Amino acid sequence: MKACIAGTGSYAPARVLTNADLERMVATSDEWIRERTGIRERRIAAIGEACSDLAVQAGKRALTAAGLAATDLDMILVATCTGDYPLPATACLVQHQLGATKAAACDLSAACCGFVYALSVADAYVKNGMRHVLVIGSEVMSAITDWTDRNTCVLFGDGAGAVVVRASDGERGILSTHLRSDGALCELIMVPGGGSRTPPSEKVLAERLQYIKMKGNETFKVAVRTLEEIARATLSANGLRVEDLDLYVPHQANVRILKAVMERLGLPIEKVLLNLDRYGNTSAASIPIALDEAVREGRIKDGSLVMLGAFGAGLTWASAVIRW
Repeated sequence: MKACIAGTGSYAPARVLTNADLERMVATSDEWIRERTGIRERRIAAIGEACSDLAVQAGKRALTAAGLAATDLDMILVATCTGDYPLPATACLVQHQLGATKAAACDLSAACCGFVYALSVADAYVKNGMRHVLVIGSEVMSAITDWTDRNTCVLFGDGAGAVVVRASDGERGILSTHLRSDGALCELIMVPGGGSRTPPSEKVLAERLQYIKMKGNETFKVAVRTLEEIARATLSANGLRVEDLDLYVPHQANVRILKAVMERLGLPIEKVLLNLDRYGNTSAASIPIALDEAVREGRIKDGSLVMLGAFGAGLTWASAVIRW
């Protein structure tokens, strides 16, 4: 018995923030942003549009694609680091809004790796008897972005993607998932204020500690190394070669990182899904948005061999390989 993906869906807010818009906000330029990140524009949630709102839209579309009703769901997992509230779990709000009256619901926090981590949990639950699990990556990164910091504000966008995972007794399905972490590197990407370590205070606000901080150069090196490492480990675990892949769907963080990984792995660009030019880094939402796009464009078909790869705060890194 395998866990397979029965349907995909995604949602992006209506507002588009272009590099030209950012030029009017901070000391940057379209050319600088494109050369260093590959990003041209990103979507930004409207005022009052929260993580659960994005997640519900993506979830509805994934359920429609899978031919299921919300009442068919046994569990809802929401991967996010920008939930509606510290508590309750955003997944519970999604469960209520969808009308998934029979589903358990909880959040999973692994930053940009969150979707792959949540997919591995869904895989385990389905293999142990659950019928249908809705996995959503949803982020409102604009809520934790410092729009006065030109080094980070150019990177992030908002959005949500979702998949329905169900049991399958055929060849299709999730072949394996691989998860890694190294907390010694936690300071490379973090939001230092607002939690129990540094609770909300005037100091937190004055020093803008409620926003994401990154050490870009150090993160770049670790990202390239870990993405290559986990891709090779995933292929080896399944007796596969790079040439066997039909599509590689990486976390959409930075085009220079992804091109370096592609070069190290020997992956041609036509086998890699890149859409960060239109969405920026949407953290846990980036891979499921890209998956849905690949399905809708016909780049993923029945029988396609697809590998996912992500890295993020924690530090965490993760991968999965799927026979579609």
